[in-house]
Amino acid sequence: MVTVRRGGSVAIGADGQVSLGSTVLKSDAVKLRRLADGKVLTGFAGSTADAIALFERFEAKLKEFPRNLPRAATELAKEWRTDRALRRLEAMLIAVDAEHTLLLSGTGDVLQPSDGILGIGSGGPYAVAAARALLRHTNLSAVEIVREALRVAAELDVYTNENIVVEEIACSS
Repeated sequence: MVTVRRGGSVAIGADGQVSLGSTVLKSDAVKLRRLADGKVLTGFAGSTADAIALFERFEAKLKEFPRNLPRAATELAKEWRTDRALRRLEAMLIAVDAEHTLLLSGTGDVLQPSDGILGIGSGGPYAVAAARALLRHTNLSAVEIVREALRVAAELDVYTNENIVVEEIACSS
């Protein structure tokens, strides 16, 4: 999964592969969700069931702290880290809105990259490297960069496939 900001939009994309060890269980999973009436895009890497539980809790936090993605993310991360059951969840989330790009983890991290590019999952580092190069050396849109970066990751990482889904919203940068 990777997200990129460029030219007044933020795009987030994910492949569709779900693996168990070295076995592909599903090749067309949808790992992205729109929350907060479509104003927040989220995606996950890790355990699917754990991510669904986190999406539900995150949506509740977004309702509790409307129009404040960093606060909702921080509150979820605190709960995730301290709650006995949530602590066992094995997933990571990316959340983006018009102003913020955030990584949320079970260790209490809520991180915002300085360049607006973020990747998670086994293919994340490859996708981030490709996205940075494409951002620097092309005029491609955020959606095009995300799609191409994930294609590069799929060529390098056996746990990433080319069944790519990309979502986009308008942003302030």
